[in-house]
Amino acid sequence: MTANPDQDFVLKTIKSRDVHFVRFWFTDVLGAMKSFAVVPGELEDALADGMGFDGSCIEGFCRTQESDMLAYPDASTFQVLPWRPESNAVARMFCDVRTPDGLPFEGDPRHVLARTVGKAREMGYVFNVGPELEFYYFKGPEGAEVLDRGGYFDLTSLDYASDLRRDTVLTLEKMGIPVEYSHHENGPSQHEIDLRFADALSMADAVMTYKLVVKEIALKHGVYASFMPKPMAGEPGSGMHVHQSLFDLDGNNAFFDARDPQGYRLSDVAKRYIAGILKYAPEFCLVTNQFVNSYKRLVCGGEAPTYLSWASRNRSTLVRIPGYRPDREDACRIELRSPDPAANPYLAFAAM
Repeated sequence: MTANPDQDFVLKTIKSRDVHFVRFWFTDVLGAMKSFAVVPGELEDALADGMGFDGSCIEGFCRTQESDMLAYPDASTFQVLPWRPESNAVARMFCDVRTPDGLPFEGDPRHVLARTVGKAREMGYVFNVGPELEFYYFKGPEGAEVLDRGGYFDLTSLDYASDLRRDTVLTLEKMGIPVEYSHHENGPSQHEIDLRFADALSMADAVMTYKLVVKEIALKHGVYASFMPKPMAGEPGSGMHVHQSLFDLDGNNAFFDARDPQGYRLSDVAKRYIAGILKYAPEFCLVTNQFVNSYKRLVCGGEAPTYLSWASRNRSTLVRIPGYRPDREDACRIELRSPDPAANPYLAFAAM
């Protein structure tokens, strides 16, 4: 038996929970989830030496002559999938992709983020993010027939999606992903579930899980969930507003300064961070807004940003400084409002 406590927990849980398949999850460069299943008998070897797969089949990975890749499961991400049967259960682990010589594969989005947060840690910072992902429910995948005509925070007797949201939140929590709140959004049949902030790598894993859970629970209820940035002309687009902050290695918020002479309670670190976001937004939008459809959302007249600007309250700016609890250090953060939920979260958080 392995001495690694996470791996030990995985192997014991597989026996005690009647797990018959473990899905290895990773993403392509566009953020589409990829997966293959491994039987428990192969798992100990996979944890030690990885599992081989053909990387040339994955969008953005590599050419055919360089196609041999290894998926190394991250035992700390092990979870049993609650929407699958309890007998002959199915679990999942996120994977790091490596080359045959054991080196991290540079085209693996999860590695790109891990490398970036590693650089931040060397500078003395932990990068925390709290995304707000919006999405639409439709009656089917072929059209845009909505389930309701509600608006912001509406609760109506016809809000069938309340049950969908409830089941989704309960499923996320069963998988160890804490949810802050969920509500009806501005558009008809548009909804939002916000995740409690965490370090960027854990959160990127959580976002990928979240998107799959929303779609799985929707299918279970006979409807279709879409994270398309602008699925309907004339209706609000769906964003992925990302609240973010840097904490030092002692757990203090490096963005907070109660003595800020301008009264924003922002430190010099926070202001320079905002300056960097404003400077590089035209470049990193390639990653945070990667589809043609993304730019149908970024138009004047809505709450999506169109200018390089920041403000303390204005929700049409690129960067907003939330002011819900202005005197609480842990609540001090900035909100980047341009990203959309179709982005690859690993690359999007790395770019930020």
